[in-house]
Amino acid sequence: MASLAFPSLNSLTISCLHSQKAPSLNSSIPTPSILTFKHPTVTLHRFQCGVIRMQAGEEDFELKQMRDMAAAKKRWDAMIREGKVKILTPREAGYAIQLSNKPLLDVRPSSEREKAWVKGSTWVPIFEVDNKFDVGTLSRKATNFVMGGWWSGVPTLSYDSQFLSKVEEKFSKDAELIVTCQKGLRSLAACELLCNAGYKNLFWVQGGLEAAEEEDLAREGTQPLKFAGIGGLSEFLGWTDQQRAQAAREGWGYRLLYSIRLVGVFVVADALFIGAQQVGHYLQDIRSH
Repeated sequence: MASLAFPSLNSLTISCLHSQKAPSLNSSIPTPSILTFKHPTVTLHRFQCGVIRMQAGEEDFELKQMRDMAAAKKRWDAMIREGKVKILTPREAGYAIQLSNKPLLDVRPSSEREKAWVKGSTWVPIFEVDNKFDVGTLSRKATNFVMGGWWSGVPTLSYDSQFLSKVEEKFSKDAELIVTCQKGLRSLAACELLCNAGYKNLFWVQGGLEAAEEEDLAREGTQPLKFAGIGGLSEFLGWTDQQRAQAAREGWGYRLLYSIRLVGVFVVADALFIGAQQVGHYLQDIRSH
């Protein structure tokens, strides 16, 4: 027994264990306490096997995601290599819009679009912010928040199944269409869908709007195009790559603002910690009396 070690349990595995249905009292399956008392080796073996199976399932899901992304990148590379989609830099896209009057299709979600957009662009999101409140969506929102959404500010998104039909309502299939998103990946996915639907003159903005300089594209909105994709605590503290680059250009005045915010976060955290301690002492005093 001493030589056997329990495998590490991550949060997903623990939640799976909690979700398992317990056997009824009149079931022929003995309870865990009886198993542990009479057959500890068998119990430990069964427990380890169950955990290993759940971990294997989690790893299979992650591997599937990695395989799907790798397969998508291969398709996108082939699509560009075969000339089905042509590449433009943000500056070239700006020239094409100004000189050739080519339409720009913005496929970003509303959380990015509302901050900044290219003047005259057409907005049809391929993924949109999921505002539903069903159990599945709430679970995905919680997972997204725990896995870094609190820091990056990236919301939970869902695919818009009406994306193609919405684009077809606005553009004919022989239109010379420039497609962009914030970083370039979602627009590649959109180009693949449009290409498969029969669009023959597609242009993809490499690097997305995040790669654009202010002079490249005519902008509307409250923020630079580079800043439209940031959010969360990282934006509040000024710790994103875009904000650090901006601070390097603008000097100490810009950095001072975010330094003050960082100090404020520590002050608030300390105040909450001290307040929690005081409340704990107060509750203990009430119980003792």
